[in-house]
Amino acid sequence: AARLCSGAGGEAEAADGDGAMLRHLARKLRASGPITVAEYMREALTNPGQGYYTRRGGVGESGDFITSPEISQVFGELIGIWYISEWMAMGKPNTFQLVELGPGRGTLTDDILRVFNQLASVLSKCDVSVHLVEVSPKLSEIQASMLTGGKAQPNPEDKSAYMKGVSKTGIPIFWYRDIQDVPPGYSFYLAHEFFDALPIHKFQRTEKGWREVLVDIDPEAPDQLRFVLSPSRTPATQNFIQPEETRDHVEVCPEAGVIVQRLASRIEKDGGAALVADYGHDGTKTDTFRGFRNHKLHDVLSAPGTADLTADVDFSYLRKMAQGRTATLGPIKQREFLKNMGIDLRLQVLLQNSGDTATREQLLHSYDMLMNPEKMGDCFNFFALLPHHRLVHPDKKDKPESKSPLPPVAGFNELLLK
Repeated sequence: AARLCSGAGGEAEAADGDGAMLRHLARKLRASGPITVAEYMREALTNPGQGYYTRRGGVGESGDFITSPEISQVFGELIGIWYISEWMAMGKPNTFQLVELGPGRGTLTDDILRVFNQLASVLSKCDVSVHLVEVSPKLSEIQASMLTGGKAQPNPEDKSAYMKGVSKTGIPIFWYRDIQDVPPGYSFYLAHEFFDALPIHKFQRTEKGWREVLVDIDPEAPDQLRFVLSPSRTPATQNFIQPEETRDHVEVCPEAGVIVQRLASRIEKDGGAALVADYGHDGTKTDTFRGFRNHKLHDVLSAPGTADLTADVDFSYLRKMAQGRTATLGPIKQREFLKNMGIDLRLQVLLQNSGDTATREQLLHSYDMLMNPEKMGDCFNFFALLPHHRLVHPDKKDKPESKSPLPPVAGFNELLLK
């Protein structure tokens, strides 16, 4: 199910001709010695010539993993309702930038735009635009095809967006390589299965103190890689291990920290919110680094560049990196969030409207995949960054009785459906 929760089994072998990345890494390791796990992930996933995302990017049935939007349209619809609910709770501002980080095949954005179209009368006075942050040329082509029907073109006159188009429902869409290129303004951010693919550093507690886990050539098998421990402390060990850390093995994703800082400062300055959906933990798990190929677990050091590499998101670290600039909610389990968003009611409506048995069975199967604690229901979590005033009135302390109560945040509180 999706990229499985850590701890499942399975193996896949590399196909012939997929050794270019391994040869590239072997040359690099012979020249300069062991590299960090973060550098290994960066090379294996985003190297311009041989990286997994730049070359393959296998989302969906024919790829290496399936994500929630690929399983059921209901997932994306409920996310779309979350954004509209928050936009209304924040006073219906007249601009609305939907910014998605790592949009995959564009399925989630497509489902959200369908909801926006169905609620066009609610959004009629609002200037809505979509901004996609995508490094993979292959995936951006797939997104453009899905969202614009192929009507997207390079955008040479604008230095920040490398491509632009118009959605099938008439909403402008822009593509960027970095979140910093997205224009400032009132924005709602979405990161679904984005943070888990960012490079991590791995650390091990030893009798001599913390050591970083590195990747090196196996001296007994020169065409294979292995993990080694740094002989002494590395700069990352000194910067990323908290003094109060109690675990013996820790994974830290500094890039996730930087992105959360950027999101928090943008939300603090321009308003909006961010919704993060990913598998992860609240600072409790240890070794979660794993690979996926053809929907099976794959040795992370075998045939680099041919498999997806991923690690659970540490939400306690994201919360810390928001540095109090925004309020944070969650993480809460996917099944709780979707239940609070009214998935059961939506399922009933779809079942009533579906004429044939096959469609009904597919709907029930998709629901089970998303909600079953043994499948995706408990592995995936939702986490949000919101402006402080969304949760506490600025002058509540002085005159607690003068303000009307703030509406609950959809998904994180149970919605009372009238």
